[in-house]
Amino acid sequence: MRKTVHIQNLICETCAKTITSKLTELQHISDVDVDLEKETVSFNFFTKHDFEHAKHTLEMLGYPILGHDNILN
Repeated sequence: MRKTVHIQNLICETCAKTITSKLTELQHISDVDVDLEKETVSFNFFTKHDFEHAKHTLEMLGYPILGHDNILN
């Protein structure tokens, strides 16, 4: 499955590279695309657990999904 999520704190190309690198390291996550203009991340995953793991990773990196608590504020 493929999912696109709006994330917080995405401000530069370095952020995008960090997100791409860290999500790509996760098992069952592939084809990660970060759109700086739209402040979105898209990726493929196999199960809901894989998606939750990716979501948790984004939160730990400081890029929570829009609507979730922002630890940087």
